[in-house]
Amino acid sequence: MTILVTGATGHVGRHVLTELLAEGHAVRAMTREPDRAVFPDGVEVVRGDLAEPAGLTDALRGVRRMYLFPVPDTAAEVARRAAEAGVEHVVVLSSTSAADAGNFSGVYHRTVERAVEESGVDWTFVRPDEFATNLLWKWGHSIRTEGVVRGPYPQARRALIHEVDIAAVVALALTTDGHAGQVYDLTGPEALDQRTQVAQLAAATGRPIRFEEVSPAAARAELTAFMPEVVVDMVLGYLADSVDRPPVVSPTVEKLTGRPGTPFARWASDHADAFRPA
Repeated sequence: MTILVTGATGHVGRHVLTELLAEGHAVRAMTREPDRAVFPDGVEVVRGDLAEPAGLTDALRGVRRMYLFPVPDTAAEVARRAAEAGVEHVVVLSSTSAADAGNFSGVYHRTVERAVEESGVDWTFVRPDEFATNLLWKWGHSIRTEGVVRGPYPQARRALIHEVDIAAVVALALTTDGHAGQVYDLTGPEALDQRTQVAQLAAATGRPIRFEEVSPAAARAELTAFMPEVVVDMVLGYLADSVDRPPVVSPTVEKLTGRPGTPFARWASDHADAFRPA
């Protein structure tokens, strides 16, 4: 049985490949630029782009199970073509926000989920809460260049999840029975406030990093320089909410995989180089 991994060079997809290979499965990695991508030995590499569903024939040939990276604009056609090609089970990388139709992220991810539901194939929706990797684009530049994080709501607590834990659940859903029709909400194993996150990054990088509180208005002005306003409003909104209503830590990763979720300190250590000066 061949398993197709879309978004194979992404933060989650590359770890899904590693998990599947370690278990001895036949894995096909789909990427837009196969000549530039680097994959482990044993991976079949195929060109494909979820934004261009008409070109997915080769990628889908002989596939029975598929990991789907979310691209809402073409999700309906991708899911239809997958079903027609004989794909039996699709595991979707979604988000906890899919349960909330009132925000941008919720609409984005629920659109993909609905497309897969309507295709008639078996499905599993893996819904992580906030990725720890979001800190790479939120904080990476200012930490590397100034050793500082500027943001509002220092007391805001988030249960940031390591991408390896998401990939472990995806791989399990792709390769074992009993996951069809399931929705798995995932979080990291601890809810840490932003100052604690910064302190653990400082420990991992071996250099001082300070948290400098700024107003929500100042943060919004800085973030909108490189993010759509609708996304900025969402980010600031969940930070504000997390001051008094931190996310509930989910036991799902440990329940499914049999091992505890990966703590943020380990994520910080794994990504320390990304926060050090070039």
